[in-house]
Amino acid sequence: MDPQRRRWIAFLALAGTYALVSVYRLSTAVLADELTRAFSVTGTQLGNLHASFFYVYAAMQLPTGVLADRLGARRTVTAGALVMSLGGLAFAGAESYAVAFVGRALIGLGGSVLFIAILRFCANWFRPSEFARMSGITIAVSGFGGILATTPLAVAVAAAGWRRTLAGLSVLGIGLAVAAYIVARDSPVDAGLEPMSGVDTPGASSLRDVLANARTVLGEVETWLCGAVLFAGTGINITVVGLWGIPYLVQTYGFSVTTASTYTLLGSAGLLVGPPVVGTVSDRLSRRRDTEAGTGGRTRLIVVGMALYAAAFALLAVTGAPPTAVVAVVFFASGGLAGAYALTYAVVKERHDASASGVSTGTINMMAFSGAAVLPTAMGYALDAYWTGETIGGARVYTEFGYQVAFGLTALVAFGAFLSAVWLHYRVSR
Repeated sequence: MDPQRRRWIAFLALAGTYALVSVYRLSTAVLADELTRAFSVTGTQLGNLHASFFYVYAAMQLPTGVLADRLGARRTVTAGALVMSLGGLAFAGAESYAVAFVGRALIGLGGSVLFIAILRFCANWFRPSEFARMSGITIAVSGFGGILATTPLAVAVAAAGWRRTLAGLSVLGIGLAVAAYIVARDSPVDAGLEPMSGVDTPGASSLRDVLANARTVLGEVETWLCGAVLFAGTGINITVVGLWGIPYLVQTYGFSVTTASTYTLLGSAGLLVGPPVVGTVSDRLSRRRDTEAGTGGRTRLIVVGMALYAAAFALLAVTGAPPTAVVAVVFFASGGLAGAYALTYAVVKERHDASASGVSTGTINMMAFSGAAVLPTAMGYALDAYWTGETIGGARVYTEFGYQVAFGLTALVAFGAFLSAVWLHYRVSR
């Protein structure tokens, strides 16, 4: 088989598992009222249940980089998808908050290895000049999963119930794990092909090399600045689109869950468009310039993107309940601007050898999903602080002012990421 075609078939087999993990991690927005009633929880507790996925997910990112470098993408993705499916079955059958918490944490444990392993696969099968585009396409795959986690999931839950729906997703995950193991190979050589032209495909790293790479990556200021950008970008997107966006629309505008889910769908649609487009533009800029100038071009795009990101959520914080067209634009931008902050993966990767690909990507991805772990609970705490005691069907109803405070928190975090992006651009361009 032609290597160009072979790599895309393998990529799609791996990417299917990543689309599914995106359905899981964003499903809480659609399930918010169902989970509140099933487990009798407050906003803070609901945020914590949602974040249980990300506590484990974030903690696993650096170990995942080591696993991807040592074991390869094929075995790492297969094992992760199976564990994720086991967690999905546990969550679907949970009768208590504690069991649901553990089940969702298991989903996070399995899902935590997928993104880094897929990028490790891309580093072996695609040229360095294609990496930013492939990072964007991989994130776009999560956008496709995010779309499935909105209106389609709401329709499925209304028809079959949330427990049966999640159990069905778990069965699908097992099938995707088997497909990934059968179809994917870690490198062209493993597939019986000649190495790809222009691709540096290192062998499995020794533990000593992995630890040395980790020390180098963690010792760079640029790593932490990229991590700060991802902390805000990923954390805010997953918090708003994946949890509090639907309750905000239902309680502030009086929408049904299905109608509200069409707005959060726009956030996932933005993920389908923004990262591939910005990644392609970034790769073209880097091919026209030397490495340092190309990196400066990437960081300039990151600065602009984070400025717009902070402005979008500041608008919600100030206005509270703007026209729904404005809300639609903000939600779409929250996904589309991922194209800017996703460039941090290419910035960090370009600073290190190919053998450090998994470690470098895992390090900043850990910071990204630390934001997804912290911000849902923080936003829930802000909402609980201004709760008036009103409930409907056992679910808390929050005030417009409470949502303004919560969105103000996200805008403040996004502004901090903008400052980090400015500092990053200064350091790589001087």
